Order: sequence, then structure tokens, then C-alpha cells
Amino acid sequence: MVQLLDVNGEPLKATPRMRVSDTAHRAASVRARELASWMPLLGSADSDLLSELPTLVSRSRDLTRNHGVAAGAIQTLVDNVIGTGLRLSATPDYRVLGKTKEWADDWARQVESEWRSWAESTECDAANALTFSGMTALVFRSSIVNGEALALPLWLDQRGTRYATTIQLVECDRLSNPAGRQDGKTLRSGIEIDSYGAALAYHVRKSHPGDAYIGYGMDAQDWERVPARTAFGRQRVLHIHDKERTGQHRGKPLLTSIMPMFKMLDHYERSELQAAVVNAMIAAFIETPLDGEAIGEMFGGSVDDYLAARNEWDIRLQGGSIIPVFPGDKVAPFTPSRPNSGYGQFVENVLRHIGAGLNLPFELLMKDFSKTNYSSARAALLEAWRYFNARRQWMATYWAKPVYELWLEEAINKGIVDSPNFYERRAAWTRCKWIGPGRGWVDPVKEAKAAHLRMQIGLSTLEDECASQGLDWEEVLEQLAREKAKIMELGLSINDVNSILNTTDPNESDKEDKE
Repeated sequence: MVQLLDVNGEPLKATPRMRVSDTAHRAASVRARELASWMPLLGSADSDLLSELPTLVSRSRDLTRNHGVAAGAIQTLVDNVIGTGLRLSATPDYRVLGKTKEWADDWARQVESEWRSWAESTECDAANALTFSGMTALVFRSSIVNGEALALPLWLDQRGTRYATTIQLVECDRLSNPAGRQDGKTLRSGIEIDSYGAALAYHVRKSHPGDAYIGYGMDAQDWERVPARTAFGRQRVLHIHDKERTGQHRGKPLLTSIMPMFKMLDHYERSELQAAVVNAMIAAFIETPLDGEAIGEMFGGSVDDYLAARNEWDIRLQGGSIIPVFPGDKVAPFTPSRPNSGYGQFVENVLRHIGAGLNLPFELLMKDFSKTNYSSARAALLEAWRYFNARRQWMATYWAKPVYELWLEEAINKGIVDSPNFYERRAAWTRCKWIGPGRGWVDPVKEAKAAHLRMQIGLSTLEDECASQGLDWEEVLEQLAREKAKIMELGLSINDVNSILNTTDPNESDKEDKE
């Protein structure tokens, strides 16, 4: 044993700091047993992500294809964030433009009508397959599963349609360095950047690298360099992805943090299911006390006759039946241990962890509200809707509004929409809102009363309440006006209609009174 001595020759004593920890922060310790092997790499955003992105994307797609919970979670996010699509509500900044509110309302109605004629047809899609709502859902799904989405605005005036602006959706796998070039200071996984990190151009492969007919050779001619903007500032590439770190130029799948747990859960569920199926196939064992020597003596020194008799002995287990057995044999029941008694609770806990990683409460992840009361369900849905609204605003900012600006620019240049000094006041002219699918109600009566009370005390407006249900407040009022005019045309009064609508089933009233 080596004894450490100080400068005076005395044994060196450990200080309290040395005895407690080797670092000021316990989390930074490299000697603690539970932390000694935990030494993750410390790299930049791109160096940590770009080399591993293809593996993450392929595994994310595999989970979405083959795991029901993963597929259901992705569909739940798409349904709640995008639903049937995002509806345009044009809101030009009339104060900056020196106009009146009445002018702004009239201008917005004209623009929204023109937008619908383009967005609700497949003319907005370069492939002529999807409407704008369909493309929006596909872009959002791609941003979840692949971590990003890529769209190229094109000018296809040769088709003879009213608008030449079209959008081509491109698989992000095609965004890559030409001819397999290594990433560098100005080229990051297919994206050219300047000294500030801004995108200058995108290198898009002309065919998907995973196509079966593609050969092994790569040529620089297989890629097309697409500038981020034209010389006069019109966007030529829409790269939709979420940035988690400064200097990150590509997105990563939403399933990344929970992917290992998802895969292990898949293995565990398959093992339990296979074990349960195997156990269910065996009903009972027939045991014999005879060993090999005894069987040989019984049949004259040969076991073959005994085995032949066993093979010809056909016994079926049926209710109420008496089973004849050979001398000394007995029937032993088989009691399988599958499924495991703790299987359900264990899987539920894992799914709750997965739901937290997906920003989905367990009730929405599994579509199961059987164990939830009204207050808990509403609290879970409110928390989920904070995430849904944030993702919807993100999609509106980085996808829907840029497409709207591209379309509006063409409509203005063609004289379809009157917008003088558009390029000087672009932000004021393109100001807009996007209305998504309705939030729905857990208890319609309680929540309708709450909405009415909020408007009464000035905490909300009809526009806000309609938007929360996926409705346009002006369309609601116009429809109400048409219904009122029809009522008057038929010679009915509002009181007559209200009395009809307020008529309830006596049994239902009694039930409500008892509750």
C-alpha cells in the first residue's frame, strides 16, 4: 500500500471536498459509479444530427408502418392540428395601409373567395393530385415522421390554368450533397449556407436514392441546385422543419427520443402474445410412471410397440368426457402463466411515458377515456390543445402563410386583386389568420355556458369562440341571418321556433333532475 505524505513528511489527509465528490456538480462527476460510463459526445447541432439522420428517419417510418400505437399517435396529431385543413382569414393591416375597417373587410372577402378557387382545387399541386388541405396534412405528417418537409414553388403557366403558381412536394431524402460530397463550412446535407447560417441554395436529387431502378453510380448531374429565392425575392424553396438548437439545418423525427422504448415495447408485446398463443394450444399433459427400461420389459424388450400403440390412441378433451388412460398413466392439467398478471399495468406505464414524449395524454394516445372523469379529461385535453395550437401556428407561419404570399403576389400582378404598393407594404397586405379544426366539447352544455359567460364579461369574442370550434364568425352570422329571413318568410316568429327547439323529452328532463 502506498502512503501519500505532505511536505512535512506527515500522512496526507483527505479534505472534506475530496471525500464528498470530485466535482462541484454531482451531475458532472466522472467517478460516481452510476455516471462514470455516461460520457455523451459534445458536438454542434449539425454534427450531432446529420450523420445519424438517415437512420432516425428510416426507423421512424418503420415504427409508423408497423406499430399500431405509433401510427395512431401520428394520425391523432394530424387530425387535431390540421384536420380537414387550415382556412384562410385575411386580415390586412388597414391602419398601416391608410384604409378603413370596412374596406379591409370587403378586400378580405374578395381575397378569400379567390383563394378558395385555387386552394380547393388540385391546380395548386404540381402533381395535380392534392388540394391545399391535402398538401397541408401531408406536409405536417412528413414533419412529424421525417422531421421535415420540402416544397418547391413552381411557375407552370403552360397548363393554361387561372394561376401559374403551383407547389411541388419533394421527399426530404432527395435533399443531399451532390455526388456524395462531404459536409463542410458552406454545405450541410444538401443546403448551401452563408457565413451567418442562412440558406442560399438547396441541392435536390432528381430521383429518390431509394428507388429500385437507380444504379450505384452517382454523378453531379443527378442533382439540381435550387436557389432559396429569386433575384427579386420570391421564395423558391419551402423547407419546413423545427429547430431545437442554434445552427441546426435539418429536422429530426418526433419519435426520436422515445424510439428505443417504442421498439422494446413492440418486442415485449410480441413475446407476450406469442407465449399466450403457444400456451393456449396446450390443454393437458398425460404423464406415465414408467421409465424406458420398464416399457421395454412390458413389451418384450422393445419400445416400438408401445410407441405405436400411443400413436393410435386418439383422445380428445371435451366437456363432461371420461378419458381412458394406460395403466399407471395420469392426466396433468396445464396452467399457462400468460398473459403475465402485471402485463396491463406495465404496458400502460410505458405508454404514458411514450405519450409524454409525443406531447399526447394517455387518453388521446390510446383513445381510452374509460378511467377518466370530466375534470381529468378536460385537463388532459387542455394540455394537449396547448401543444396542438402551437403546432398549428408553426404550420401557419412556415407553410400556409408563405404559400398564401406566393399566390397573392401572382393575383396582384395579374390585376385580380387590387393592392397598390404591395412590395413596399408586403407584411401589411399578407397579414392573415388560419382557422383549424374545432376543439370539440367534453360537456357541450357546460362549455357553451362558459363561452356565453366569457363573451358577456368581455373576456372573449364571437370570433374567438367560433374559431375554437373551427368556424368563421362571419359565416355563422350570415347563416343566422338567412335562417331568420326564412323564418319570417314562412310566417313564423322567433318565439315559435324557440319553443320548438326548447321542447324536450319528459323522460330526459326527469333524468337530468335526478342527476
